[in-house]
Amino acid sequence: MTVIPRAQKTAVTISELGKSFAGFPVLAAVSLEVADGELTAILGASGSGKTTLLRLMAGFLRADRGTIRLGERVVDGSHEYVPPERRRIGYVPQDGALFPHLDVAANVSFGLRNGGSRRRRAESEARVRELLSLVGLEGFERRSTSQLSGGERQRVALARALAARPDLVLLDEPFSSLDVELRTSMRREVVDVLAQSGTTAMLVTHDQDEALSIADRVAVLQHGTIVQYDEPAVLYSRPVNGEVARFVGHGNLLLGRLENGIVQSVVGELAVVLRRPAPERCAVGVLVRPEQIELTANDRAGSSERVAYGIVVSREFHGHDVLVGVRLEEPVWGQAPAARPGFELLARLPGPLAPEPGTRVAIRVQGPAAAWVSPSED
Repeated sequence: MTVIPRAQKTAVTISELGKSFAGFPVLAAVSLEVADGELTAILGASGSGKTTLLRLMAGFLRADRGTIRLGERVVDGSHEYVPPERRRIGYVPQDGALFPHLDVAANVSFGLRNGGSRRRRAESEARVRELLSLVGLEGFERRSTSQLSGGERQRVALARALAARPDLVLLDEPFSSLDVELRTSMRREVVDVLAQSGTTAMLVTHDQDEALSIADRVAVLQHGTIVQYDEPAVLYSRPVNGEVARFVGHGNLLLGRLENGIVQSVVGELAVVLRRPAPERCAVGVLVRPEQIELTANDRAGSSERVAYGIVVSREFHGHDVLVGVRLEEPVWGQAPAARPGFELLARLPGPLAPEPGTRVAIRVQGPAAAWVSPSED
């Protein structure tokens, strides 16, 4: 099981969790630890079991096997099960799921004890005001939910989830229905709110940019299990295998030969970082990110330098940069599958530096590349 490599209290422990539907396994032996006060993103493709995992955490489903602990308390195990209302978990669904017949204040206070003494009602009203201030909706107490924008509804849903001071907040793709600009701003706002409240959170998403930009740690869910659990920078730069590399961002996947710490590849000799120890000489898979590739006019390459050459075949404009497609023309090493005719590399360059289609360029790789043994398994 992946553990947290620092002295920090563990808020969530998931051990060998499994769940099947109609005999079809959705989750198999999922293990994960989430540190107190951190935001962990569960990243996976559609159908990978992300929402099932979140629903098991919330108590809406019961696991077939394995254990879920919140702190030291088992909430789902072979002989124990704690219902959702007793788990101290806040849940923010994809669409907010606000009650249309209640105003904003009533939605936020729904999970609080509003009845009884005047003191309790006053405490509830004060908590609502505090939360609406925290999410930037002061003065919205009596507003109808039908009068709210998409972003405002999601803020109300978050305030409602935080109202009872939960030990954990679960967010099920809460930004997917928002437009691009609002989605970006809401991410930052939610992170700020969670940080100010000191709340541990788990976010389910299929959006790599979302997971990498806001999470403290990211768990990649594939084939019903967590294949990598790391900080975003580590996940992006050192994926455990080719499948993770393909899923998390753009990348060039090459085959190469490791010899004494250096990989011979179709784009030349590469310094690499290996996730696990490897023999001195062996075949490896290599990930070169587009931003690691430097393209220069071919006449700038030194005569004694072994450099790969290619022809620029495409340019994809992204505003802040350009993704350039280069068809490999003269591989430096071997006849690996990556060197087959028509193989294309992707390079990410600032707009002014992007060469025109048809330009012949020399290809160099900057910095170490991620590598792993047995690429045929990827």
